[in-house]
Amino acid sequence: MARLLTGLSLGYFLVMLDTTIVTVALPSLSSSLAEQQWVSNGYTLTFAAFLLTAGAWSDRFGARRVFFTGLLSFAVLSLLSAFSWSPVVLIALRALLGLAGALLVPSSLSLIASAYPSPSARAKAMGVWAAVSGTGLVAGPLLGGVLTQAFGWRAIFLVNVPVALVALALSRSAPPTPPKPGRVDWVGQVSTVVALSTMTYALVESAFWVLLVSLAAAAVFVASLRRPDAMLPVSLLSRNLLAGAIVNFGLSGVLFVLSLYFQQTRGYSPSAAGLAFLPLTIPTAFNPIFTGRLVARIGPRVPAISGFLLMSSGALLQAFLPDFSVLALALLGFGVSLAIPSLLTAVVGSAPRELAGIAGGALNASRQTGAVLGVAVLGVLLNATSTTTALAAAGALLFLGALLFPVSC
Repeated sequence: MARLLTGLSLGYFLVMLDTTIVTVALPSLSSSLAEQQWVSNGYTLTFAAFLLTAGAWSDRFGARRVFFTGLLSFAVLSLLSAFSWSPVVLIALRALLGLAGALLVPSSLSLIASAYPSPSARAKAMGVWAAVSGTGLVAGPLLGGVLTQAFGWRAIFLVNVPVALVALALSRSAPPTPPKPGRVDWVGQVSTVVALSTMTYALVESAFWVLLVSLAAAAVFVASLRRPDAMLPVSLLSRNLLAGAIVNFGLSGVLFVLSLYFQQTRGYSPSAAGLAFLPLTIPTAFNPIFTGRLVARIGPRVPAISGFLLMSSGALLQAFLPDFSVLALALLGFGVSLAIPSLLTAVVGSAPRELAGIAGGALNASRQTGAVLGVAVLGVLLNATSTTTALAAAGALLFLGALLFPVSC
């Protein structure tokens, strides 16, 4: 069982590693802020857009099959990304990598839900799953900085290939999961992709008229929820999904802003910038295990709200007292590693087992939508105002999340 859990956790590790390993390499990839945003958001965009679809596919076609397809696709696309010859090609491959990553997350959560039927055991297993993935946050900025400085940015994609193969070998013991019959909700899937992609384009390129297209597609998606074959059952909608979006808005937005701040304002090298993120990333490698045990004992509400407050404090401290970066980043790291495992347990644990895939997909779609918005919105604020304003906005939203959207149990 431990072997299987490790293999499933490495799938999410890949997703997180590929998110953060690129962060410190952005100045080496392009001098254009818009291209830097799209290299980051090209991955996050498709990852967010297809998470609901991936969750539905996990329940429909079997979580084991979807997980293995995602792993193999991730390895091949990472190899191709290493040989990209232009930012445009890299952005396109990053978009495909995001789709492969989307296949990994809800399917691994569904397999964990099947392997650990006891709520307390499931909470602990999800803590381990989040902790292993958290090491991707630890390894990403540091490894990305070292590889970029020593071998160039192409090396940051090659490292994904052996990790994917190890995850495949460890998770081969995953039992087959029975498919769930039903129709594919193409209306919901297409409208989700259109809404998110046009929203991101509008924010990154300041083409705000495109938001009308995004709003129209979002309206189509909401209307599709009333259908009996809807991709996302209405029963799975909750404030927890909005809380997930706020957490990742803060995390991804702050990572993006600080990566540019450390290298362009403070003059750090890529490897030094990676080291600067360690106070944030190290807690995500061990604290989720503690969080899983805590949630198993007292439930998800208190740990989740505490995580929001710690993240908000860290962002505001970094905004107004940048000399205290170590403490500010540590607060962010402990906060996110309290909030995310708690939200996962609240959402997946409360869903029927046959809907575990779509429940995990819904939460992670919400989280990654928040990540896309975080990079796009804080990028706009950074370009128009200052680092202080962008970070203060992230801190204020995280604090609002703690006040208005506590996790329901």
